[in-house]
Amino acid sequence: MVLFGIDRVEAFAHLLQGRVALITSPSGRTADNRSSIDRLKEVCDLRLLLAPEHGVRGDKGAGELFEDCIDGPSGLPMMSLYRKDSKGLSPEALARFDTLVYDIQDVGCRYYTFISTLKNAMADCAKAGKRLVVLDRPNPLGGKVEGTTLLPDCRSFVGCWEMPQRYGLTCGEFARMVNAEERIGCDLQVVPCQGLTRDMLFSDWGRIWVMPSLGIPRFETALLYPGTCLFEGTCWSEGRGTADPFAIVGAPGVDAEAFSDAFNGLGLEGVVSTPVYFVPSSSKHKGERCGGVHLHITDEGALRPVEMGYRLLELARELFPETFGILPPHSEGGKCFISLLAGNRGFESEGWTAETLLRSQERDCAAFREKAEPYRLY
Repeated sequence: MVLFGIDRVEAFAHLLQGRVALITSPSGRTADNRSSIDRLKEVCDLRLLLAPEHGVRGDKGAGELFEDCIDGPSGLPMMSLYRKDSKGLSPEALARFDTLVYDIQDVGCRYYTFISTLKNAMADCAKAGKRLVVLDRPNPLGGKVEGTTLLPDCRSFVGCWEMPQRYGLTCGEFARMVNAEERIGCDLQVVPCQGLTRDMLFSDWGRIWVMPSLGIPRFETALLYPGTCLFEGTCWSEGRGTADPFAIVGAPGVDAEAFSDAFNGLGLEGVVSTPVYFVPSSSKHKGERCGGVHLHITDEGALRPVEMGYRLLELARELFPETFGILPPHSEGGKCFISLLAGNRGFESEGWTAETLLRSQERDCAAFREKAEPYRLY
């Protein structure tokens, strides 16, 4: 069994000096399935909880803003890091702790906002002279790198740093890299995992899957997510409001059988589809009958989810041009949301193809692997 940072925290308790605050979520649990909140109470002076997107208890929806409150189960004050005015630490929050701990299971994809929260926290702690301790957790997608590097002008909360979509680092390695490369100057300490090797996927850990958010109910969802999340930037449903978000994509008026046959005809490694008809209970096309594909992973190691997502988008546009479309520019910088996800504005061009958008992938991934090498812990 792989041990996470939280499982080894007693041996590193000397790092948890003074008043301690914790950024966590429902995935913050120990090997014996205890809350990280309860475990930290035993080894340090835990005073404050800080909540990223979805909340400490996972009771907030995707993109839902929320304010400070008292966390019922622990009785500790909880301050929001997902407010309308800011996604960082407020002066009031910084005044209430000496050491900040980060313990969240990430999904290994650039779009997922927990690493943006971590990056913001490092910058805020550096300015305030506070220590930040990352209780490391493995990347469920392993050490593979896939996709194209985000361009600087497409930085946002869903793309906080110049790296490919599937970045192949743990949260602790990511923090070490960004802290050094951006010269943030944070007093950063990482409590490493034990028994982890770079080639491990989640299925090799010997651990249960705890949902990092309700939109990622299974490990298979996390593995598909770097590709199918791109549909959030289109008028098609990415499966929110269904029993299998990010494994189901489609829209009203889509011939599910024709779409599934065409996708399977691409012969992509590690994945097949079946036709599906569905009525989302929330999000896009709520209450409308949609047709689409249900994706099934046949080989976790062979699947290239980013390429799969680009090919799926291209197929949707080619087969169903009357239903498919890119959502209009996002308020953040006047860019389309799909551009913030993709990390470039290629989807805004007429006649884009998956081939042209992925053209720089091999070069980008090789350059990122080389850049990341000094910061790897496993």
